[in-house]
Amino acid sequence: MEAPRHVARRLGVSEHAVQLCRDSDLIDLHVDTFIPPRLWGYDPLVRHRGGPLGRHFFGHLDLYRMADGGVTGAMWSITTNPFRSARGRWTTFGKNLRGFQALVARSKGHLQFVTNGREYDEARARGAQAVMLSIQGGNALDGAPQGIFSTPTGLITRVTVVHLTNSSLGATNAPFQYLRRDKGLSRSGRELVESLDEARVFVDLAHIHERGFWDAAEVHDPSLPLIATHAGVDGVRPHWRNLSDKQIKAIADSGGVVGIIFSTAFLSRSGGPRDGRMIVEHMEHVLNVGGEGVAAVGSDYDGAISPPFDMGGGETYPRLVQHMLDAGWSEDRIRGVLGLNYLASFRALRPG
Repeated sequence: MEAPRHVARRLGVSEHAVQLCRDSDLIDLHVDTFIPPRLWGYDPLVRHRGGPLGRHFFGHLDLYRMADGGVTGAMWSITTNPFRSARGRWTTFGKNLRGFQALVARSKGHLQFVTNGREYDEARARGAQAVMLSIQGGNALDGAPQGIFSTPTGLITRVTVVHLTNSSLGATNAPFQYLRRDKGLSRSGRELVESLDEARVFVDLAHIHERGFWDAAEVHDPSLPLIATHAGVDGVRPHWRNLSDKQIKAIADSGGVVGIIFSTAFLSRSGGPRDGRMIVEHMEHVLNVGGEGVAAVGSDYDGAISPPFDMGGGETYPRLVQHMLDAGWSEDRIRGVLGLNYLASFRALRPG
């Protein structure tokens, strides 16, 4: 691994920021790096300089740049194509799951599936990056004979209930919501939340319409943490993609966390910072509203986003830490946001 002073010089940050990144548990709650392999054969196990359009849209991550940035784990997403039939979505999910398992096997131990807190600790101890597998778009399970229980036992750690389109489960918070009269969760959406709770799978409320958010919170087991893996906050930048203070408090009260997305489209505000400090602004708002244990990292790298100009890929996480230090954050707060806050929720859901 490259010496901290060399990394610091290249990134324009302090050695302290680099070392703090490396010494911390750094867990990204949402990466879509399995999308580029499906689109054009991008290989996450090979070092890349970026995507075809630089920092825009795809090509943000690979195994090596994640290691350079200090990543110890991530929630990797298998994203659902909503335009297939129910049977087609389920069949395609199975195909993608097998492909993802092959990717992890091909990493020769550098990536390791993790399904609970104990397994995370084991992966961390051996220097492997923890993979917490997720489904983005619960309608992938519409054609499954037993819903979430049809997936390999315990392998799925999170389901994002609704994605960018309305589905059989409920309405999205995206502009497509206007095509649906009822913005709440459907009966099958409520049943999915209950099934996820029974299987001790995170109910992810990123992307869902606010009415559906409250429907999910109503039927959710109050002893388990809710989560929103990749979003911004209305308190900094009002936007359909961002969470209200009331939603942040509900997640905090459940013992869950809010991962802040890196997309400038949802974070940037008039007169605000243009670099990674915009991410820190949203994280700080979450901490002020929900408490010190609520904010987390949820980049959405490789999810067709444009991150701030200084946060163009996985090697740049130390720049985020430098922005935190410059904002006067304590090391304890930084370590919490980088990974310990999420791990507390993960261990509450699945101690191992």
